Order: sequence, then structure tokens, then C-alpha cells
Amino acid sequence: MKSFIIILCVYLSFQGNAQTPNQIVIGKLDSIQSEILGEERSFYVHVPDGDTTIDAAKKRYPVVYLFDADAQFAPAVSMIQYLSTNYNTVCPEMILVGILHKDRKKDLTPTHVNASPFSKDSTSFKTSGGGEQFISFIEKELMPYIDSRYPTQPYKMLIGHSLGGLAVMQTFVHHTSLFNSYICIDPSMWWDKQTLLKEAKDALEKRNFEGTSLYLGVANTGNDGVDIKKNLADTTTRTIHMRSIFKLKGYFESNKQNGLRYQSKYYETDSHMSVPFITEYDALHFIFDFYSFNITDADENDTTATALMNKIENHFSYASKRMGYKITLTETFMIGFGNYLLSKKQYEKAKLLFEYYLKNYPESAAAQESMGDYYQAINDTKNAIICFAKSLAIREDTELRKKLEKAQGK
Repeated sequence: MKSFIIILCVYLSFQGNAQTPNQIVIGKLDSIQSEILGEERSFYVHVPDGDTTIDAAKKRYPVVYLFDADAQFAPAVSMIQYLSTNYNTVCPEMILVGILHKDRKKDLTPTHVNASPFSKDSTSFKTSGGGEQFISFIEKELMPYIDSRYPTQPYKMLIGHSLGGLAVMQTFVHHTSLFNSYICIDPSMWWDKQTLLKEAKDALEKRNFEGTSLYLGVANTGNDGVDIKKNLADTTTRTIHMRSIFKLKGYFESNKQNGLRYQSKYYETDSHMSVPFITEYDALHFIFDFYSFNITDADENDTTATALMNKIENHFSYASKRMGYKITLTETFMIGFGNYLLSKKQYEKAKLLFEYYLKNYPESAAAQESMGDYYQAINDTKNAIICFAKSLAIREDTELRKKLEKAQGK
């Protein structure tokens, strides 16, 4: 099976190099006028290019909402794009909505404070505590806007770092059902004498979080050169950020009865500012550990054609249930793997795969053409001509027209 993966990667690399764009665009700036917040709010939106073999207007995607878009949007888009390609499907392709903040302390904090343990300057905290209003804006205005103007699926994820991580926890604790999954990165759980931390403890002990996933990433923000045990035993302000997160980590780990899918990691060599990227990478692997589909050498060599299709159908039935909407193999993968099977003369497997392709993409010109390629491979010219003609009726293609004429003996 490794040989097919190599062939597919080479094919896709040539496809990608066919045209060199003048610039790479990862998203666009959009905005809405918020009645809840009483102001215009701006955000970046990334929509995947999608599988080019299918009409892009018919593709829909899960949505990631991300705080602090000025710093976090570009790396998150790059990460998800790379991990959702046809040859590296760790996670699905996703729309990203990166929210910009006019006032972070207002948007991303659950309660008002006059100062923090790190600063006695009350002027910088005078607008703090607008978190509930901000979450209401996301739920009642931003989400409906995104769903009405972009090709969304119902699955939603929330990502936040630092104060954004605090807002992730506020949403998770008080508005759990808004999102299917959460990525919480080095959150500021010290806020307001750990008020939200105490609320999280109570919620994790008493509530059920079945169907929700959360990944917690923790940076090394303790005293330099001091091991973790000494930092956690420290009582100074210098370590309160780290100690608060480890308390949260402990609450998650001691409440496995609540049904939450949870994982965390302490990144000893990462600072508060370097930890978001590696956390998101690990979190996507954890949250979507059911998503990736792999065909093994044993699958390829198995002479029972139906076994492979049973594996495909069982996998995507389960993955669809987890995502809350129907998903299946991408067209690019089915075309590439189907043609690989034809080259190996595994005709029955190729037939079943292309029939599955047509079943799931009945309006796809490429699916009809692939079925025609199968018939041509087994010298069934009559049916090959029928499939090629159906494909051309959906979408005109010069090369396929030549293939049809050749099959017709012209």
C-alpha cells in the first residue's frame, strides 16, 4: 500500500505545481454589525479550496472559531490545511473563523477585576468582564451569519490561547453545547482569584459532557531552571499562572466519570508564546483520532473484494456518526486508488470502489469517467462509451472527448 501512497503524493504534487499563483491567499476579512455588542466586529474567514473534482458549491465543512486572529489565524490555517490534505487526512478540511478583538480584556474575561496579580494598574482592566456578552454575540449573531453565508456543516470547534484559553473554558463550562470540541491553550485560570477554575471543578464533578472533546495544552511558565515539582510547590505570583492550569488539569483527570473525551500535555520546552502551534497539532490528532482512513498492505493483497468495501463503509459510517453529518472518501482518493487497482489488475475491487464512488457522488463527472475507465480496462467498450458519454453530459472535457471518440473507433 505504501507504493500507492507514494504514487498519490507524486500525482498531487504535480497537480499543485501545474499553476504557480501570484500570491497565496489564506482567508478574507469580513464583518458584521453587532446589536449585542453595539459595534461592528471584524473577523477573518478561511474556506478550503476543496476537492477540485467536485462542484465546490456542493461541499460543506466543519467550522473552527478562533480567538486572537491577528496572531493565531495564519498558523492555524496552515496547520489545518496541511493535516487535511488528500494524502494526509488527520482531520477534515475546515472553515476557520478568526475573531479580531478591539478589547481583549473585555471579550475574553468572565468577570470584572480592578487589577491582576501581575499589575496594579486598574485602568487596563476597567472594561474587563464582558465574556458572557461576547459569547452571546458568537452564539446569536456570528454563528448564524457564518452558517448563512458560508458552506458549513454542523460540527464546530473553539480554539483559544492565554486569555483566549480562559474564554474557551468559560464557554466550555457555561455553554458546553455551543461547540463539539475545544482546544484550550495555556489558559489564564488565575483570573479573578481563580473564580472560573472553581466553577470548572464543580461542573466537571457534577455534569455530563458526553459527546464533547477537549484538549488542554500547558506551557512551561515556571521559574527558570526549576523542575516541575518545585514550581508547583511554589507560592509566589511568578508561578500562579502555571499552578492554576495544573489545578485545572488535575480536575479533568480526576473526573473521568463525566463522559468528556479529554487529553492534555505539559510542553516542558515550550513557553507561553510558543505553545499554541504544537498544542493545536497534537489536539487535532487527538480530537479526530477516528477520522483518518488507512488502507494497509493486507487490504490491498486480500483477494476478497468485498472485505475492502466493508472496511470503507464501516469506517465512514462510524466517522459520520462522530462528526454529525455524512462523510466519505474524497473523490481524489477514490480516483487515485481505483486507477491503482486497475493497474494491478484487481478489477473486482476497482469495480466495487467505483460503484461506491458513483453512489456517493451521483452527479460527479469524474465518477462516471472512472466507471468508464473500469469498463475499458476489462474490454467492455459498450459500457465504457455509455459512462464516458454520461460524464461529458455533466461536464465537457477535451481529453475525455478524445477518449470517447477513440472508444467509438473514430
